[in-house]
Amino acid sequence: MAFPLINSLSFRHWRGDLFGGITAAIVALPLALAFGVASGAGATAGLYGAIFTGFFAALFGGTPTQVSGPTGPMTVVMTTVVASLVARYPDTGLAMAFTVVMLGGVLQMVFGLMRLGQYITLLPYTVISGFMSGIGVIIILLQLPPLLGHAASGGVVGTLQDLPQFLQNPNGVALGLGLLTLAIVFCFPRRLNRILPAPLVALVVATLLSVIAFDPGALPRIGEIPTGFPSLKFPTFSLRELDEMLRYGLMLAVLGAIDSLLTSLVADSISRTQHDSDKELIGQGIGNLVSGLFGGLPGAGATMRTVVNVQAGGKTPLSGMVHALVLLVVLMGAGPLTAQIPNAVLAGILLKVGIDILDWGFIKRSPKISLKGTGIMYLVLFLTVFIDLITAVLVGAFVANMLTIKRLTDVQSSRIKTLTDGTEESNLALAEKEILARSKGDILLFQLGGPMSFGAAKSISRRLSFVKNYHALVLDLGDVPTLGVTAALAIESIVQDSIQRNRQVWIVVKPGQVQDRLATLELDRFVRQRKPSDYPSPPAIYQVDSRMQALQAAFDSVYAEAAVERAI
Repeated sequence: MAFPLINSLSFRHWRGDLFGGITAAIVALPLALAFGVASGAGATAGLYGAIFTGFFAALFGGTPTQVSGPTGPMTVVMTTVVASLVARYPDTGLAMAFTVVMLGGVLQMVFGLMRLGQYITLLPYTVISGFMSGIGVIIILLQLPPLLGHAASGGVVGTLQDLPQFLQNPNGVALGLGLLTLAIVFCFPRRLNRILPAPLVALVVATLLSVIAFDPGALPRIGEIPTGFPSLKFPTFSLRELDEMLRYGLMLAVLGAIDSLLTSLVADSISRTQHDSDKELIGQGIGNLVSGLFGGLPGAGATMRTVVNVQAGGKTPLSGMVHALVLLVVLMGAGPLTAQIPNAVLAGILLKVGIDILDWGFIKRSPKISLKGTGIMYLVLFLTVFIDLITAVLVGAFVANMLTIKRLTDVQSSRIKTLTDGTEESNLALAEKEILARSKGDILLFQLGGPMSFGAAKSISRRLSFVKNYHALVLDLGDVPTLGVTAALAIESIVQDSIQRNRQVWIVVKPGQVQDRLATLELDRFVRQRKPSDYPSPPAIYQVDSRMQALQAAFDSVYAEAAVERAI
């Protein structure tokens, strides 16, 4: 089903959208500045990212009330990108980093056009919890140097190496203002937070105190930011770095998709709406593409800003666009006002963000819920912090899926039964048990139930190998709703072996996917390949839709053949 490219804008709820957008912009302003400084691209990059991703993701996206902009997870990746490329290419590294943002946007659009949105949120919760908590740890570690009044070290390992020195020589003024910021954002009354967001209050109070009580050079400040509309940043590539740029672009695309679609689910639950995952990915991709073109940070759906928008009355994409336009107005004339903001204050705000990203609820309960799940969560957390996000997600998803496949295989194997004399525990009717009892092991009922995937194929082959002496095989697939390719090939081997041993085969199957899958195997070819001289009584394959019918036919066939042999 095709979807319209641009959202239809309604002004029926203009008042709620206006208040929602303004409120979200107030929340977004200090965060955008903080994310910009933390990324190494500058405070203006954070504002540009909030403006362009916020506007275009709302205009083209699939979640009516979602507000997009730079987020903690996206900034963590962008920090690595900027530090890596600028270190190797001082002149063009920053432009290359913004090209990575564009690549991430293009890949998100491709995800949407390929309709991958429904699959991205299928990651196991243990994996999502692990990498989100890992991102929270990274944010906390990277903000410790600016909180102590020192320049950021550029990465987790570098920060950990330099941290002992920073702790021995802290800037007392910076540390005091940072702790004041933390106290405000943690202790600000919740009911007042809806009117005046705590991060904004902390930013204003701590900045005013730093200007009034301390000399301008007493602590690091972000400095004056350029005002006016940004200029275009054309894509800049280096062939030697192209593979790494694509890798970082994929990382941004996947992380942004997960972050945005999880926020879309939150928006659905509080606004009673239904988002379009694929359209949302296209909108986020367009927003990130444009943000990169104008030197902005990558963005994604921001949970806190979205919740604030809905609570303030936002109902349509217009609210997200208003949020972006308000930030644009601020950008046009706020340069002198932002120059005095201490880096330590922004670090305090981001420390709160990092602490909030940690999945405390699952961390506390996970050992009681599942030790294996706990192990996966901490594995992903460790890989996220010390390796990279893509590796963490891939390894975590692989391990989690292997464990899930093992559990499903055990369940599927428990529903595979071989019955020969009617005395085994089963769900057979009395008449069916009597037929098996009278057959005295000459009929083998091979019963499968539930979906049969590749995990069950080994059990199918192993179970049948235990039974050797039988004259007719009844293969009961009546309770199998779906049959995987590998399981189907295992059944094919069973049928082929039975035909080669001159046995007749009855397959119980109902119309549907299983019958269609068996038809593609062309099992009758095994009968056609045999020569009449190879056997005294011809083997055959029959398909029926009743187990009782198959058992009765098998019994009649076996004992009719025995009677003929006795007569001869």
